[in-house]
Amino acid sequence: MCIGAEVYHNLKNVIKEKKYGKKAINMSEEGRFASNILENKEVLELLKNVIGKAGYADKVIIGMDVAASEFFRSGKYDLDFKSPDDSSRYITPDQLADMYKSFIKDYPVASTEDLFDQPKAHCHGHG
Repeated sequence: MCIGAEVYHNLKNVIKEKKYGKKAINMSEEGRFASNILENKEVLELLKNVIGKAGYADKVIIGMDVAASEFFRSGKYDLDFKSPDDSSRYITPDQLADMYKSFIKDYPVASTEDLFDQPKAHCHGHG
C-alpha cells in the first residue's frame, strides 16, 4: 500500500509541476487524474518513468481499464473521441488489439479491463 501511495503522489507531482500544469491534477470520483494527454503511449511512458524513479520498476505493474465502449463508433474505435468527429481516424478492432499488444510488450501492463465494446467483444475474438 505504501508503494502505491508513493508512486501516486510522485505521479501527481510530475503531472502538476513538470509537464501538464495544475489543472491536470483534477481527479475523478475514482481518484484518476484528468490530464489532457492525447497520446496513449505518453501516459504509459509517464507511468513507467515515475515508477522507475521511485525505485519500484521491479515491484509495480500497470492495470488498464480502457472502457472502450465509450469510444466505439460504427464498428470501429475513435481514439481521438474528444476532438470533432472524423470517421477517417477510426481504427478497427484488430488495429486496437495490435495497439494493446504493443502496450503489453513495451510496458509493465499486467491487468486489463474493458478492452473492447462490451456487447461485441466476444464477436471479435478479443477481450
